[in-house]
Amino acid sequence: MDHGTDDVLDAVGPRLRALRRDRGITLADLAVTTGVSESTLSRLESGQRRATLELLLPLARTYDVPLDDLVGAPRTGDPRIHLKPIRRFGMILVPLSRRPGGMQSFKMIIPARPEPLEPTLQTHEGFEWLYVLNGRLRLVLGERDLTLPPGEAAEFDTSLPHWLGSADGGVVELLILFGLQGMRAHLRAHASTQEPGGN
Repeated sequence: MDHGTDDVLDAVGPRLRALRRDRGITLADLAVTTGVSESTLSRLESGQRRATLELLLPLARTYDVPLDDLVGAPRTGDPRIHLKPIRRFGMILVPLSRRPGGMQSFKMIIPARPEPLEPTLQTHEGFEWLYVLNGRLRLVLGERDLTLPPGEAAEFDTSLPHWLGSADGGVVELLILFGLQGMRAHLRAHASTQEPGGN
């Protein structure tokens, strides 16, 4: 086995652990779902057990991801660009676009937590748009405290104090649009631009 293959297999454990934690799944739950023992899964994630096809196939089915994603292998003939997740403020942002300027689109994942976080409101210049894919999003906007189920969208002026989190401690997945200034989620509006029906 060459060093390149060794490097790929060595990276499987941390990737599996991160995926499981991102989904908010315990080792015990994963063992029940996959039929792989909890101790084997633990050793696989820690790198003490070498990944095999027999172990990876049930994991790929459980996570509903291609086997290539578990081992980080490039997809032959696939023209799509697979960008790496960014971790910020306890959340995961998966880039969905690579435009050199203007708006950027991301999928945001708020991991599950035993106890929901207390809101820490922030403000910045701009405008934000989001759409809830899965889970129940808690959106605190000024003095309003809203819960958005899957399928609901929100847009707001980010100069208002705001915070995003899980409404019930479960995983939340959403689409979010923002510009390129740091991690600020906003769209700059030009003075000459007016949206139909806007206030």
